[in-house]
Amino acid sequence: MIDKSIKKNNLNQFNSITELSNTFGFSKPLHPFITLVHHADISSESEIKNMVTNFFMISYKSNLKGKLKYGQGYYDFEEGGLIFTSPNQAISVVDGNEVCQGVSVFFHPDFLAASTLGFSIKKYGFFSYQINEALHLSDKEKQKILSIFENIEQELTTSIDEISQDLIISYLEVLLNYSNRYYKRQFVTRKIVNRSIVEKFEDLLSEYFNTEKSLSNGLPTVKYFSDKLNLSSGYLSDLLRNTTGLNTQQHIHSKIINSAKEKLLTSQITAAELAYELGFEHPQSFNKLFKAKTKMSPMQFRQSFQNN
Repeated sequence: MIDKSIKKNNLNQFNSITELSNTFGFSKPLHPFITLVHHADISSESEIKNMVTNFFMISYKSNLKGKLKYGQGYYDFEEGGLIFTSPNQAISVVDGNEVCQGVSVFFHPDFLAASTLGFSIKKYGFFSYQINEALHLSDKEKQKILSIFENIEQELTTSIDEISQDLIISYLEVLLNYSNRYYKRQFVTRKIVNRSIVEKFEDLLSEYFNTEKSLSNGLPTVKYFSDKLNLSSGYLSDLLRNTTGLNTQQHIHSKIINSAKEKLLTSQITAAELAYELGFEHPQSFNKLFKAKTKMSPMQFRQSFQNN
């Protein structure tokens, strides 16, 4: 099983796909920058537990049973799922005794060079998701995803020509676009679980400002809340955006503005004092944010109510 939370020490570094295939005992790649591997072909004798690679991985695991480590917690998966990792992301095999069925495609960033996907792959935020945020697929979705893996494999095993790379890149982009669609579906179908996360986030956000943590710790960060909720920053923002229409940073800004409005209307605090109380290092930064959100300065906002 895979853990993406480990520290980058005592890691085995893999700089090429050939090096990875030699270590794990699967077939020599037919292309230096991409390979597709069936997990049943991976040697069970490999003693590698912790590693970091210089390439992307998209992996469908059909039997993610047992426990997967993430941070300080463990998460159980029974139905399997789709996992994404990006270059230089540390991963670890937690339970090497269990045979994990499925298929993975590994590809180096250079494979995408000069292609539109090479520039746009950064928009697929799920490459930064943690293992407990894997994409779980319905039977119909699974068949669609596996058919794309099959298309990639067929193209890799036929005679490679000047069109092969373009076709494989197009299949990768289709795979990522379907994954993006299915993640949006997952956010919708898990509304009850997601609503619980949203409520916990809102409680944490209110508690941060109500207990004046902002005064001692400064402005809260997206990472502060994602760590508290045992989620990756990207997944939390995507979950909030799909559930509430606002990402994490937008929620933080909204809370800051609402807290500022309340203080301005119920006290004689100055804009500078309010800025420091909310966690800003510089009053100018607070004034800029407030004006961007309300179209007026903090003092203009207060005066608009005093004149009514």
